[in-house]
Amino acid sequence: MPTESQTEIVRVTGLSNQEFLEQYARPGRIGLSGGWTLVDKAICRAERHLNEDEKWGSWSHAFLFEGQRLDRHHWVIESDLQIHHKHIQLGVQENRISKYHDEKLYSCLAVLDLGLTDAQVDCLLQEGLELVATRARYSLRELVGTIIALRRPELRGKDNLLARERSMYCSALIQHLFRKAGLDLAPGLDLKNTTPEDISRTAVPHVKYLLEREAPVNKLKAFNARLRSRVETRVRGIKERTGRKGK
Repeated sequence: MPTESQTEIVRVTGLSNQEFLEQYARPGRIGLSGGWTLVDKAICRAERHLNEDEKWGSWSHAFLFEGQRLDRHHWVIESDLQIHHKHIQLGVQENRISKYHDEKLYSCLAVLDLGLTDAQVDCLLQEGLELVATRARYSLRELVGTIIALRRPELRGKDNLLARERSMYCSALIQHLFRKAGLDLAPGLDLKNTTPEDISRTAVPHVKYLLEREAPVNKLKAFNARLRSRVETRVRGIKERTGRKGK
């Protein structure tokens, strides 16, 4: 494991999401995901305020690996919004890790290993399961409060302007669980102003296993570029012909 003054990044290639998670997911480790959906891009765009050059963030969701059960599936604890047929899950919940096998939805994954003790892992899971059992909510309202704070950095260390009782979004949940276990992943930030990008940049010594894929070519943008080029070429041709006729 890294020393107190360093972290280690292990870049992984050539694996599917499933293979990557089977190899690196362990109880108590943190998962991060990024994708190409509108929601992912909106969150990553909001995180641009964390960078001087306003480069977009890489991560839009954070979750905790819980471990393998008798069903031989690895499970995660997370705060998320999921819509199924005639059923909506909104808040802290347990899901199978297979949710993250879809590479069309989850193009980038990371696993953070902070080298926790067994006692720290137990604390994380106990608190996480308590929040699942008591149905802590996912707060879209607090997410808006965090976006406001991202635009005004002096607010990030203060209470979320739109905070609610018994609710938290994904990265706030991870920050809450780790503070319960005696680790502050983002010192100086209010619990409910913590983003997935903040979790990914934690100064707590860790190993980060990283699986990244290039974004696919945006077909609409490519089509628009070709169309624009054709129009510009045609306009130039018309101007040249008109100019010759004028002479």
